[in-house]
Amino acid sequence: MFEEIKSFASTFFVTGDPLIYGADVAIVMTMLAIVFVLTYYKKWGWLWREWLTTVDHKKIGIMYLIASLLMLFRGGVDALLMRLQLAMPDVHFLHSEHYNAIFTTHGTIMILFMAMPMMFALFNIVVPLQIGARDVAYPFLNALSFWLFFFGAMLFNLSFVIGGSPDSGWLAYPPLSELSSSPGVGQNFYIWGIQISGIGSLATGINFLVTILKMRAPGMKLMQMPLFSWSVLSSCVMIIFAFPILTVTLALLFIDRFTGAHFFTLDGGGNPMMYVNLIWMWGHPEVYIVVIPAFGIYSEIVSTFSKKTIFGYKSMVFSMMIISVLSFFTWVHHFFTMGAGADVNTFFAISTMAIGIPTGVKVFNWLFTMFRGRIQMKQPMLWTLAFIPCFVVGGATGVMLAVAPADYQYHNSYFLIAHFHQVLIGGVVFGYLAGIYYWWPKMFGFKLDERLGKWGFWFWNIGFYVCFMPQYALGFMGMTRRVYTYGWDMGWAPLNFVSTVGAFLMGIGFIFQVWQIAYSIKHGERDLTGDPWNGRTLEWSIPSPAPLYNFAVLPQVNSMDAWWEKKQQMQQGEVKQEPVKLEPIHMPKNSAIPFVMSFFWFIAGFGFTFLWVWMAVAGLIGVGICLLVRSFQYDTDYYISVDEIRRTEKALGRAV
Repeated sequence: MFEEIKSFASTFFVTGDPLIYGADVAIVMTMLAIVFVLTYYKKWGWLWREWLTTVDHKKIGIMYLIASLLMLFRGGVDALLMRLQLAMPDVHFLHSEHYNAIFTTHGTIMILFMAMPMMFALFNIVVPLQIGARDVAYPFLNALSFWLFFFGAMLFNLSFVIGGSPDSGWLAYPPLSELSSSPGVGQNFYIWGIQISGIGSLATGINFLVTILKMRAPGMKLMQMPLFSWSVLSSCVMIIFAFPILTVTLALLFIDRFTGAHFFTLDGGGNPMMYVNLIWMWGHPEVYIVVIPAFGIYSEIVSTFSKKTIFGYKSMVFSMMIISVLSFFTWVHHFFTMGAGADVNTFFAISTMAIGIPTGVKVFNWLFTMFRGRIQMKQPMLWTLAFIPCFVVGGATGVMLAVAPADYQYHNSYFLIAHFHQVLIGGVVFGYLAGIYYWWPKMFGFKLDERLGKWGFWFWNIGFYVCFMPQYALGFMGMTRRVYTYGWDMGWAPLNFVSTVGAFLMGIGFIFQVWQIAYSIKHGERDLTGDPWNGRTLEWSIPSPAPLYNFAVLPQVNSMDAWWEKKQQMQQGEVKQEPVKLEPIHMPKNSAIPFVMSFFWFIAGFGFTFLWVWMAVAGLIGVGICLLVRSFQYDTDYYISVDEIRRTEKALGRAV
């Protein structure tokens, strides 16, 4: 019996690597610390009532933000481990299988479990406030979306210490991801972690599309909507069309692995290139799904800190919508070398170059907005200014990759690695960090410390260029991606060492940001006005943090930059103070079902991962029961009384 248990444990848990053992200890110690703190301070009930069962979009946004920062740490550690392995020739810091697993998890985590939740955090925190709504269209679905993401991410990250991580690349190309090349459970962790979180992402796209189209403040026309909300609308359209492709693709791959089908196995009559086409039909719109909201953030910040209305508002809107359409017609540029023929390559080369036009329009509009503006160099503006040259270089190298004949040289080289990190870090991460700094006072009621923030900013930016500029040269020198080690004779050692130094500088920048948050909790400048940046849009018209119901009275919007216009009118004495008529506010009740249902999805995913059908069926039955219980719930909302609204507004220093 003991031997059977020992044999099971040796295959169930990842063993044999000191780094994994260190991670095991860190995970156990962290969990024990969390349990101790919650128990010692008697916070279990508070955690359940205020967070685990909440349907408040603001709290859900904060939970997305915390999860994304943790995933940024995890993905960043993976990156540092890879750079240590590649710092010098013939290094054996990581064995080859571990290295393959790390670059697989790094890419997957950074795109799907860091960038997506950081984006959804800002969706939740900002959009209802910007459009003058009291909540999202479907609060219950919003909570379910978060918990599906959370448990999907948990399932994927478990593979690090249980069963073994996937190691076939972040897009899991066959035949590497098929049963013949990946017989372990790591690839199943990949499939089900992404599947479960992907359902949540699709639901979020639907939710915010409906929220923007149906819940704008009275009088707010689409062409008066803030540009961040427009960017969210554009992103949600892409999510709705792209994520079903991912769901079907991974389902077909799992059927191949689980039932012995041959959708993508060449020797069984399938075609691996069908998978590659499908995954990139999702994958390239995914790049724009995460970068378009960053463009919306830059638009808000440039306008606010230049004290000017955004230049070319309509062209900004049209360019975002054009990008959302063109993004579905560029996927083949990821494999110009597959032999599709000159006609196919020409079409996708032209479409790829064409998508640079609306992107360029936006850059020029930001520059023209800043022209003759009274620019304030606060932290959000610093990150925005850092983005522009970085993204211009990334865009230029993207056009180089779009030249199909030249791509035969660049394909799968470190030139490509440098390019997509240039646009995804310089465009997406810089953008979301700018947005976090910008809306942090609205989330938590205080600003982040400027001094520590600037240290973090410069370490991030200097480290970025030190890390990725050498990789362009390494690509020209013939270094390919997914290289585990190399010899002294290749001549790659100096540039790889410099690149590793740059990665660690970015890591130091992240440490400064963590320090900045911890320091600012106690010492940060408090936001007593609700409008610390002298903002232009409706979220700055209410207290920080916003009350549960957001707006005591729904605002009436008659123009773009509605809050800025109202402030100008108040300064000129043009606003009549009319008596405020308060009414009870309809709000949704908290619900435990999203958390419980997502946990059952986790159980089902874990069962499918280990091919334990009994567990998978039990999990799916639990999901079905949760759906049934929800369908018979009628007491799902309540009203906040006028007296409670008055007390809340008075406590926040607002007269109503």
